[in-house]
Amino acid sequence: MLFAPLEFVPKLVMFDLDGTLVDSVADIALSLNRALGDMAMPEVSEAQVRTWVGRGASRLVYCVLEHQHRPADLHDILLARFMARYQASVCEASTVYPGARELVLACRNAGIYLACVTNKPYAPARALLDELDLLEPFDLLLGGDSLQHKKPHPAPLQHCLQEFGLEPGQALMVGDSRNDVEAARAAGIQCVAVPYGYNHGEPIQASEPDWLVESLSELL
Repeated sequence: MLFAPLEFVPKLVMFDLDGTLVDSVADIALSLNRALGDMAMPEVSEAQVRTWVGRGASRLVYCVLEHQHRPADLHDILLARFMARYQASVCEASTVYPGARELVLACRNAGIYLACVTNKPYAPARALLDELDLLEPFDLLLGGDSLQHKKPHPAPLQHCLQEFGLEPGQALMVGDSRNDVEAARAAGIQCVAVPYGYNHGEPIQASEPDWLVESLSELL
């Protein structure tokens, strides 16, 4: 599916964070390997982490344990160590994707409401956006622990609509994974997807987003 011009100007744009606005895998891998070192466990590669992220920190830890054939009862300990390590070094190597900052600022200047809806826990998500000077433009930030449900459940997107008093047809979701597309579809919101992010090794085209763009700069 190729990009075609949007047929409407949304009043609200909701952005995913990791893999959409920010390439954060290097820091996630770094913190994960530090946590593994704390537990005398072997390191994993950044390439492996890139295929595991996108479904939340808990699922990432399960992927590591499954890969290393470790018992699942190590999950909570490793998760806690990873989150502590990551919170302490959330932005040593993370970078903003080309076109992302420009699009966010263009939406802000056009008077469009902005929300960041991520499955990353709220505290490191806020810290990451702040470190990259991307926090201020957003009217709302929802982390994976902000509500009872997270993507692909539609609840976070529906919460954003309620927050700004809008209908699904007035909003747009921008993401990189099946979670984003499925959440948008369930909420009745149109979705733009990018192919360069973290989609668990699956091509994002298979999720059938409404639009597909190679770079967020195309939306400018």
